[in-house]
Amino acid sequence: MKTDLQHKTVVITGGSSGIGKALVTEILRRGAIVAVCGRRLPALEALKNEINHPSLYIEAADVSVESDCKTFIENVIARFGKIDILINNAGISMRALFSEVELSVVKSVMDINFWGTVYCTRYAYASILANKGTIAGISSIAGYRGLPARTGYSASKFAMQGFLEALRTENLHTGVNVMWVCPGFTTSNIRNTALDPHGHPQSETPLNEDKLMSAETAAAAIVKAIVNRKRTLVLTRQGRLTVLLSKLFPAWLDHIAYNHFKKEPGSPLR
Repeated sequence: MKTDLQHKTVVITGGSSGIGKALVTEILRRGAIVAVCGRRLPALEALKNEINHPSLYIEAADVSVESDCKTFIENVIARFGKIDILINNAGISMRALFSEVELSVVKSVMDINFWGTVYCTRYAYASILANKGTIAGISSIAGYRGLPARTGYSASKFAMQGFLEALRTENLHTGVNVMWVCPGFTTSNIRNTALDPHGHPQSETPLNEDKLMSAETAAAAIVKAIVNRKRTLVLTRQGRLTVLLSKLFPAWLDHIAYNHFKKEPGSPLR
């Protein structure tokens, strides 16, 4: 068992499935105390029963609600005395043309992906600063390149990365490391729960999940980057290529991105 995170207290938002769940398992394996929040208590209880680890703490909290974030973070500090690492993983996607999506859907995505990161970071910040710890955000390639039919999701990830980059710069000399991770296309429940134009989960993925990077592989790479206090991490070759092309040939990539997402099953692009 690796012990590079022994005696650390790690907070993970949205940790009951996908990459979040894989992060919980990987970080517990490395010797840390892990506190996880999620909106659905039954899912958290199922996680706790499955992992069955004494260093796992669960609490129901909706990161889009500031008071929930405040209470969760305060409870973790009261119980364990500190927070060393915060991983802002909770997130939701959407798939709809902007001309057809209800604005409440865009707001919901922003509230979870961006404001959830801001709220949890704000209330954990003092403890992380005192312990010269790490604040991490699980972002997306959509935070580097706006993706068609995902305007709200792309906006939320651009906002998250801008917030974290500014916060990182503020903390250049405090000992706090601020970083963001872009997993690219990895096995995740986020596409099944992505919101349709009316805010309902689409309940299916347009991708072949079997051909994507596993959540466990992604989690191992993310934890390694956190331990090594990296600035950014972009996973998958396709993800790294997209980030590079968005910088070098943005207009050309407009056409590539449109044609790529138009081919998705059930794509709203026509």
